[in-house]
Amino acid sequence: MSRTRTALLAALVLVAGASGTAVAAAPSAETGIAAIPCSVDYKVQNQWDTGFTAAVTITNNGAAKSSWAAKWSYAGNQKITSGWNAKISQSGTAVTAANETYNGSLGTGSSVSFGFNASYSGTNALPTTFTLDGVTCNVDDGSGGGGGGGTDPGTRVDNPYAGAKVYVNPEWSAKAAAETGGSRVSNQPTGVWLDRIAAINGVNGGMGLRAHLDAALAQKGTGEEVVQLVVYDLPGRDCAALASNGELGPTEIGRYETEFIDPIAAILADSKYASLRIVTTIEIDSLPNLVTNTGSKATATPQCDTMLANGNYVKGVGYALNKLGAIPNVYNYIDAGHHGWLGWDDNFAPSANLFYQAANAEGATVNDVAGFITNTANYSALKENNFTINDSVNGVSVRQSKWVDWNRYVDEQSYAQAFRSELVSVGFNSGIGMLIDTSRNGWGGSARPTGPGATTSVDTYVDGGRYDRRIQVGNWCNQSGAGLGERPQAAPAAGIDAYVWMKPPGESDGSSTAIANDEGKGFDRMCDPTYTGNARNGNNLSGALPNAPLSGHWFSAQFQQLMANAYPPL
Repeated sequence: MSRTRTALLAALVLVAGASGTAVAAAPSAETGIAAIPCSVDYKVQNQWDTGFTAAVTITNNGAAKSSWAAKWSYAGNQKITSGWNAKISQSGTAVTAANETYNGSLGTGSSVSFGFNASYSGTNALPTTFTLDGVTCNVDDGSGGGGGGGTDPGTRVDNPYAGAKVYVNPEWSAKAAAETGGSRVSNQPTGVWLDRIAAINGVNGGMGLRAHLDAALAQKGTGEEVVQLVVYDLPGRDCAALASNGELGPTEIGRYETEFIDPIAAILADSKYASLRIVTTIEIDSLPNLVTNTGSKATATPQCDTMLANGNYVKGVGYALNKLGAIPNVYNYIDAGHHGWLGWDDNFAPSANLFYQAANAEGATVNDVAGFITNTANYSALKENNFTINDSVNGVSVRQSKWVDWNRYVDEQSYAQAFRSELVSVGFNSGIGMLIDTSRNGWGGSARPTGPGATTSVDTYVDGGRYDRRIQVGNWCNQSGAGLGERPQAAPAAGIDAYVWMKPPGESDGSSTAIANDEGKGFDRMCDPTYTGNARNGNNLSGALPNAPLSGHWFSAQFQQLMANAYPPL
């Protein structure tokens, strides 16, 4: 169906019937000017003081579907109590209605109807925005032709980075530019970290979320603009590390939802920001810990066992995906660890299955997931060119070297591409893309090998040729010798949506010694250069730089090292 924008606006006027019944009138003027990808007719059929019955009809004008999920949010306290002809779930104000087994098929031009009973008090305002599989309905998608620059707000694209500028955080840029030589990279886009509730409104006079989005609009001009956010405040956060512990205790899932995710979602849903492409990195260092650091494993921690048992990582990620995924211009990317964490057979497939579980929790569906991000705030080399996983030395496989240690992958890009295939195989959409954080994985400078190592043994071959100079692949804190990696760029390789600098270079991973603070950040010995290790790094030295400040604080010496060892060089 094609309808004019004028008819569309008229259609969205909410009409209150004499009986108190509210109706969202359906668009009706046929003109053939522009295409509406889907339409939703939401009618309140019967309403009384404490409840109502509603009927919803969805018409699909896009490609035929074998399954579907519609979403909307209420402005009031409406709570759905029962439904029919759809699997209806509700998390806070956000509602998801997905197909039953018998009505998943929805052809082009076809409609499907379902209904429900709900309770409310006060007023029963109608929802104003509906999505079908992540695409906003009742809005012209611009495919009917005509001029104009850029994508219509609400039109979801396959790769948000394609054809778009990316937001340069003025706060990070100023710190980088103040460093000697920093102006060479101070114009690069980096992630904005929402790592505690206070960060939403700004900490210590700094920019809050709205200020960043306003600044992004100012940078945007007439083209497309991506804003990168790191959403990072789960209950019992980062259960295998102390430097990045968060403010919420293991059971405070309610506070996470109402004090953290809900306010973020409310800001992102503001129509003022509808023209931005908002990329969210969802909860780094959470779900992978449930696979690798629980149960009888040597790397297990009591904190991770607690988070596995109480389910709050899965619930929190699901809730975030559901609430943020309901906003048409938000693109959720789930953290997928890195090859030196999940690249082993014992971790690879179980992680994909766990991510699928989380993506279907708390009302979320796989349609809320644009993709995954690897190597966030880590140091794994993008591509190791001097050896491959299939090489052998004197009949001994590279996989048997101390460095690789039976991993299936030797670098981040091969891991990200393979893990993408695994994720699709367990049920994620085939269009998902991967992001790779290349902010600190360049490993250039004078120590960068120029060719393969000696073939004396498999270890001399690997160690002599590898770009990644860490003592052990499990080392993660303020690594000595690291450099800036590939500059941010869109669609650099098959299946990769972008190389990004999600971790702002120069911001510490954690303090070298215990520092009292009110940020909920503990002291992790992995950030102490004298620490001789634990099971998670094979009981090796930590490889951390000395004199580091708290995580997230500016670390000048590290920034200077990153520039000196940049690859490609600055």
